[in-house]
Amino acid sequence: MITLSISIIVLVVGYWIYGKIIERVFDIKPERATPAHTKADGVDFVKLPAWKIFLIQFLNIAGLGPIFGAVAGALWGPVAFLWIVLGSLFAGGVHDYFSGMMSIRHGGESISEVSGFYLGNWIRQFMRGFTVILMIMVGAVFLIGPAKILAGMTDGLGLGAWVAIILVYYILSTILPIDKVIGRFYPVFGFALLFMAFGLLIAMFTQNLPVPELTFSSFSNLHYRSESFPVFPMLFVTIACGAISGFHSTQSPIMARCMGNERQGRGIFYGAMITEGVVALIWAAISMSFFGGVRELNVEMLGNGDNAALVVNEISNGALGTIGGFLAILGVVAAPITSGDTSFRSARIIIADFMKSNQKSVRNRLLISIPLFAVGYLLTLVNFGVIWRYFAWTNQTLATVVLWTVTVYLIKNAKFYWIALIPAVFMTAVVVSYILLAPEGFSFPVNISIFIGVGVALILGVLVTVWPARAAWVADPPMVK
Repeated sequence: MITLSISIIVLVVGYWIYGKIIERVFDIKPERATPAHTKADGVDFVKLPAWKIFLIQFLNIAGLGPIFGAVAGALWGPVAFLWIVLGSLFAGGVHDYFSGMMSIRHGGESISEVSGFYLGNWIRQFMRGFTVILMIMVGAVFLIGPAKILAGMTDGLGLGAWVAIILVYYILSTILPIDKVIGRFYPVFGFALLFMAFGLLIAMFTQNLPVPELTFSSFSNLHYRSESFPVFPMLFVTIACGAISGFHSTQSPIMARCMGNERQGRGIFYGAMITEGVVALIWAAISMSFFGGVRELNVEMLGNGDNAALVVNEISNGALGTIGGFLAILGVVAAPITSGDTSFRSARIIIADFMKSNQKSVRNRLLISIPLFAVGYLLTLVNFGVIWRYFAWTNQTLATVVLWTVTVYLIKNAKFYWIALIPAVFMTAVVVSYILLAPEGFSFPVNISIFIGVGVALILGVLVTVWPARAAWVADPPMVK
């Protein structure tokens, strides 16, 4: 329990120390009017209390990520703790904070428009399509997943009926003003998700579960398919939302449109990421200990076909008793649903931004949303596992592009850009290596994949920092300070 306790303490202390550093680098202006004031429309630009925005942001970016990702990441052993802590503090926190705060400075624009502003028009076009595709994939994944679980729990309603019910909810939450559905119910679900995680933390202490420690001997790859699943880059894609996730950058602008003051940014964006990191630590720890150890977890996952949902359900019921079943349903069903609906809402906003469509009109919202839901439904007919694997890589690739956007923003404004450059280079190496190595990619040998991935990352880092004036992707836009 020493490693887990230290990891949580480091995240909390890191929030106060490193969070203030990145806030100082960004240079907040509390006196500056935010989009919630200057663009108030009663639909997307709606000023909300800071505590409510935090809980909505936390639930939006969490979903199943810090649960399923942490359970799957625990297969590698205690090394997962290290990635969650370092990733949350130095990569995910920076990514989430700047994607939200840069959106505020750009009038609440979506991340595709902000990226295009700094990286050039061709990146803008790429990001528009890339992020919308990712949002539809997230919506489809988080539509069919909970629908299958609910169908298995009920006798009267089948899969098709549950898909239809959830889809109707998605349509309502996407079209209605943000304070009507999301603003009212998400804070409750956010509290419940936190209660579930900290209930498991208490259970680990009271039941003396054997949480593995990170030592020199355990600092290794304990995955049951270690040769095919090296720590780098596989672990860094598997544990995404608990460390860094591109999906977060699509959600931050939604909340940026609701903030009343730039001073709230550190608590909402960086704070939600750190909170998610704590949740991921708890789930990784209890996954490694509940079945008796990392080896036993590997056996359990191998036996059920790597179905993290079954592990989550068994842990929740076993560790939390009677209430565990209810909390498991909340975590496995409500969490993905509350990420799926904001995915479609984000896709609507992204499309509306580049089409310059006024979203105060219900008709305009419907014209954009209906095709999105049609495509999302068609994706539910595709094999779930295939969608999930491509979603994982697409998600981390988006995070990488956003980190490069932040790097260029800091360079153009003569700020300390290393806080974004280092994670940008690292994540570039991860996503390039992964797509070359993974079965759903090119299936190259491990050493070749990593060599090319690291090489591409270093070259891109040099191009952006040494020759920024010559780099086509570093345009020369007017700086937004």
